[in-house]
Amino acid sequence: MASDGASNNERLLAAARDDNEDLLLDVFDQPGTFDINYQDGLGNTALHYAVLHTSYDVLDHILSHEECDVDPTNKLDKATPLHLAVEKEDPEDREYFVENLLEAGANYTIRNKHGETAEDLVKPGDEVILALFRKAQADADANMDDIAYEDDDDVASEGSD
Repeated sequence: MASDGASNNERLLAAARDDNEDLLLDVFDQPGTFDINYQDGLGNTALHYAVLHTSYDVLDHILSHEECDVDPTNKLDKATPLHLAVEKEDPEDREYFVENLLEAGANYTIRNKHGETAEDLVKPGDEVILALFRKAQADADANMDDIAYEDDDDVASEGSD
């Protein structure tokens, strides 16, 4: 756990590493005293650590923070939390973290320092994770269609004024 003199940013990272929901909520109760996207010297954020340390309890809180960037890249591998989630050994953990990150809007097209997207790192035969990526792509395509349709409506209504 973080020492008594730790900043709220350090306490945030410690909460994510230790899956300490109480500590995280204590930090969240002090708005303006922390940066949800704070990066340590390695470029890891609380979201990176929540994934790395399989911190189920704190993940939802981090993702629900309105200023949370779901796509930060760390310094060592330029890996996003989604890259890390795909590489989790336990299939249930992998599915949980990948699904939650994708639902939160994680960008699956970001490439790490090796030029790999998170989808490129999916283990051969992992149909569950591949299905999650296909669903995210379908959702993104549907959202783009919706945006184009709304823009078309706006243009039509402007012309009728």
